[in-house]
Amino acid sequence: MLKVERWSPGGQNLPFETFQFSSVAADGETIMNEVNLLESLGQVSASETGQVFRDFLRGHVREMICEVMAAEVTDLCGPKHAPSPSDHYRAGSSSGRVLYEGEREEVVRPRVRQKSSDGRSHEVELSTYRAARDPGQLQAQIVQAIVSGVSSRSVQEIKPNSPGVKKSNVSRLWQEVGSKFIEQLRGKDLSSITWCALVIDGIRLSKDQTAVVALGIDSEGRKHVLDFALGSSENLEVSRELMSRIVKRGFTCEHRLYVVLDGSDALRDAVVEFFADAVIQRCLVHKERNIKGKLSKRHWGELSRLFTRLRSVQGIEAAEEVFGELRAFLEPLNAEAHRSLHEAGEDLLALHRLNVPNTLHRCLLSTNAIENSFRTTRRKLDRVTRFRAETDQASRWLSYALLEAEKGFRRITGCKSLPHLLEALARPESTTS
Repeated sequence: MLKVERWSPGGQNLPFETFQFSSVAADGETIMNEVNLLESLGQVSASETGQVFRDFLRGHVREMICEVMAAEVTDLCGPKHAPSPSDHYRAGSSSGRVLYEGEREEVVRPRVRQKSSDGRSHEVELSTYRAARDPGQLQAQIVQAIVSGVSSRSVQEIKPNSPGVKKSNVSRLWQEVGSKFIEQLRGKDLSSITWCALVIDGIRLSKDQTAVVALGIDSEGRKHVLDFALGSSENLEVSRELMSRIVKRGFTCEHRLYVVLDGSDALRDAVVEFFADAVIQRCLVHKERNIKGKLSKRHWGELSRLFTRLRSVQGIEAAEEVFGELRAFLEPLNAEAHRSLHEAGEDLLALHRLNVPNTLHRCLLSTNAIENSFRTTRRKLDRVTRFRAETDQASRWLSYALLEAEKGFRRITGCKSLPHLLEALARPESTTS
């Protein structure tokens, strides 16, 4: 017995009705079908077995769809031998098409008409037939093909028996679906979450386009992709647009905001414009990489050892001691590297100055939290050969890629120590009061 739920005729949103039906195939016929399947499987090679089994399932699904439509006709009109006194009546049948696994299947479609109060009649679309023609599954397959690297022009080659797979239709579908990705990313309510930290960094999409992305960390250590802004570089206007957008959507906090940046002055200015008392930490990974670029490779080992110590020590006194060793190591060695170390100023030891447990250092002393999501994002975006700046193509693809990356997010390392960070961020305010 199968259960089928349907809407009332005419597509009105009335309560669901439920009816049941039994398979019209006799037990003997079912057994015969199974025997034929086994015989067919025994006569083909291993490579053809899957196709034979799929064809068998396809035939049974087609029969099931016909049975479901027949059951709905009986529910509307009553049995053939005893029609119900309703205003619905049978009107023969005609050929029809349904979708199975995104491909067309020919079926015989029963027809039903309904009498109106003025004596006229009109044909009623069976809800089961409408459901069997629903292109949702096919559209999902097309979208999956696109994000897997299949061009819109090639979709028709892999789905030749499916409707609506021409290049123009596929492009239009991706525009619609991509716009929903943008709405999903930018439609999140940020005011209902207690925010703890903000990480901002840029990702280059092409020679002419860069995206500045904001990632928020809540008080329980969960990461959230907040938004992004597109521009030619990480300039002040793009950074200000990003900050303005997330603030308007409710991103705020009662304490000072802890922010991790890669060293961009434009990003820093934009953050301070909206959160004047923010605690800004320069990414130590970026700083180490920048200094390495100014040194000979034979000095990289010692530099990495000192930065590793800096990331592991707890408290400002221990951090300043290691910083002094770094300064003593670089000063006689390379003037540019020494200048780069001091360029960050107090932002390089901002987290140490808060004297929080060093279990938080792994995630909050660098932009790795967002860089890791960029790796997933780049894998998705590498399938796009060219971003067209005159369209919203970059926004659609980036929204999709960031949402996919967000699915794999976990809580940050040391999340149990976040209450100490919140306490340290609130301390100056409570002192003045």
